[in-house]
Amino acid sequence: MNPKPASETAVITTHLALPQDANPAGNVHGGIILKNVDICGGIAAKRLSRSNVVTACIDRMDFSAPAYVGELLTFKACVNHVGRTSMEVGVRVEAENLKTGDVRHTNTAYLTFVALGEDGKPTPVRPLVLDSPQAERRYKEAELRRELRMKEKKLTGHG
Repeated sequence: MNPKPASETAVITTHLALPQDANPAGNVHGGIILKNVDICGGIAAKRLSRSNVVTACIDRMDFSAPAYVGELLTFKACVNHVGRTSMEVGVRVEAENLKTGDVRHTNTAYLTFVALGEDGKPTPVRPLVLDSPQAERRYKEAELRRELRMKEKKLTGHG
């Protein structure tokens, strides 16, 4: 399989937060954000693997600031790291107030996706080319998160 540059896995999607997206506090419901994070991350993983992918885990999801109804949410995803059949994807979420133009970073998430072959079983993924200093940094940070996940699995007996 031919390697693919990390920059070619980048995805940007948007979602206009409407009243039906609100939680009882009037903010955008976390589940709406999670769904869009998963979709955007999955597209980045598919761009690399060119196969169906499934979400294996959401390693981390930080809610740094609320998003409000009427704001435009922008989801930015990129593959950070590749294993044999799995990929870590980072997703950054920003909320833009369309009246003022103010943009805030609201969420960061790290998800692991597994590529599936035609038989529905995990299939190898092409290598990732680290084509920028940012891609190199993300790869190193993803390796540290992967090591922590593996240690946790050993400690808890899951995996």
